[in-house]
Amino acid sequence: MTSKNTKRFEDVRPGEVLPELAVPITVGLITGGAIATRDYFPGHHDLEAARALGSPHIFMNILTTNGLVQRYVESWAGPLATFTSLKIKLGAPNYPGDCMTFSGSVTRQDADTRTVEVTLSGKNSMGNHVTGTVALVLP
Repeated sequence: MTSKNTKRFEDVRPGEVLPELAVPITVGLITGGAIATRDYFPGHHDLEAARALGSPHIFMNILTTNGLVQRYVESWAGPLATFTSLKIKLGAPNYPGDCMTFSGSVTRQDADTRTVEVTLSGKNSMGNHVTGTVALVLP
């Protein structure tokens, strides 16, 4: 979901905290994300295949995580923000039945390019599923 209001560069300051976003992790989210990104690795949709790999359940792919990171930042920044960089690192897997909660803050601003950097994490019951930074240009 995207905010109808876009943040303006002048209204953002380093240290500003983004609102948290809780994302329930469901079978549908994991399998739908894998299908939408054409990732047919069995561990993302086949419970028995995931278990054969030593996993307790199917698990989220990185492209779905990437999309959720973009959703999180864009819901704060608004539809007129332009992403220039999105760098993430995966940690603990996301399994169905868990919840991932995003948090983040503005860590840098560049007035010449109107760019802001957001540092974020998405945590589930096992720890950080994703950490990273996103750079975006604000009007």
